[in-house]
Amino acid sequence: MTSDSGNSQMDILIVGGGMIGSALALGLSRQGWQVGLIEGATAAELVAPAAPATDVNAFEPRVSAISLASQRLLDELGAWRRVQDSRHCGYRQMTVWDGDGTGRIHFDAAELHASSLGTIVENRNIVRALFEELADSEVTLFDGVRVKAWHGRDGVELEDGRRLNAHLVVGADGAMSRLRQWSGLATREWDYDQQAIVCTVRTRQSHRYTAWQRFSPTGPLAFLPLLNEAGDDHFCSIVWSQDTLEAKRLMALDTEAFRQALGVAIEQQLGEVLEVSERFAFPLRQRHAKDYVTDGLALVGDAAHTIHPLAGQGANLGYGDVRALLEELARAKARNLAPDDALVLARYQRRRKGENLTMMAAMEGFKQLFARDELPVRWLRNTGMRWLNQLPMLKNRMAAEAMGITE
Repeated sequence: MTSDSGNSQMDILIVGGGMIGSALALGLSRQGWQVGLIEGATAAELVAPAAPATDVNAFEPRVSAISLASQRLLDELGAWRRVQDSRHCGYRQMTVWDGDGTGRIHFDAAELHASSLGTIVENRNIVRALFEELADSEVTLFDGVRVKAWHGRDGVELEDGRRLNAHLVVGADGAMSRLRQWSGLATREWDYDQQAIVCTVRTRQSHRYTAWQRFSPTGPLAFLPLLNEAGDDHFCSIVWSQDTLEAKRLMALDTEAFRQALGVAIEQQLGEVLEVSERFAFPLRQRHAKDYVTDGLALVGDAAHTIHPLAGQGANLGYGDVRALLEELARAKARNLAPDDALVLARYQRRRKGENLTMMAAMEGFKQLFARDELPVRWLRNTGMRWLNQLPMLKNRMAAEAMGITE
C-alpha cells in the first residue's frame, strides 16, 4: 500500500475503508487493477493494537457475527489469519427462544459437521487485519481525508481540494452514504421505531461458546460470546433491540438497575450479569437502494442496504456484495473490459439484489411475527419453533444457508 503518490487517475476508487471497502480494495488490487482507497481515519489509527481486555470496557461495542462464507472470503484475501491473531470467539451453538412462550430452537455446529456456526469479532479487529494486509498491496491510500463531492465522470473532490478520477467509483461509505445521495440513487426505507442498545457484559457463568437470543414483543435481545486474551469465557457482547420508548427507558436507568434488567430479560441463562460497560444506542432503520449501480458508480455494504440486527447478517451481506463484485470485475479483466462496463455492473446488481432482498424480507417477517402478542399468533409461532426444532434436516438446512456452507 502506498500513500497518495500524486496519481489522480485510477481504474477503481473506493470511498470508505471500513470492513467492506478495505476488503474490496485488497481483492481488486490482487486482480491487477489500479485501486485507490479513501478513508477518513488515518492508517496509523486503524492498525493501532487494541489494549488487552481485562474488563468489559476494553472491548469494542461494535461486533460482527462472521459467517463461514465471509470467513472464507477473508481467508482468501489473507486477512483471516490476522483476525485469528486478535480477540475473536467462534460459537459452536445457538439458542433462540420466545420469551413469552415455550418455543425454542437450538442449533449445533456438530450436527453440520462444522467446527463453529460463525465467529464473533470486534469490527476494529477486522479492519486492522485488512489494513495490515493492505500494507503489502499496491493500493493507493488517501487516508485522514473525506470526500467533499462526487462529480460523476469528472471524479471526486476531496475536502483538501484534490481531485481524483477513476473509471469506476465504489461507495462503501456506510448507511448514510453521501455517494448514494449525490448520485441520486433512490432508496426504499422505513423506520423500525426501535433502537439497538449495545454494550459488553461479564456474566457469572460461562457463555459456553453459545449465541443466545430471546424474543419479546418489544424486540429481541442477543448475548454474543466473547473471549479476552486470557481465554476468559464470561464476556458477551449484547445487542438489545427495543421499541424506542422502551429503549429510552432502559438507557435512562443507572448501571445497577440496567444490570438487573438485563439479567431478567435474558432469564438468567448465564447466571447473574456481574458487569456492564458503557452503553450506546442507535436507531434502527431498514434501507435498500432501488439500484446499486449507475453510470460509473457502484454501491456495496451498508451504502446499498441496511438490515435489522436480529440475525447479525449485516456484515455478511456486505461481504456477499464484495465477493460478487470481485468475481464480476475479474471476469471483466479477463475480457479486457473497463471496470465501469454497464453489463458488468448490471450483472453485479442482478446477483446481489435478489439475495439481499430475500434476507431483508425474512428478517422483517421474523420481527413482525414476534412483535404480535395475540394468543393465536403466539400459539402458532411457539408450535412452529418446537416443530422446527424436532426436524433436524430442515433446521440444519436453514443454519447452513445462513452460514454460507450450502455449496
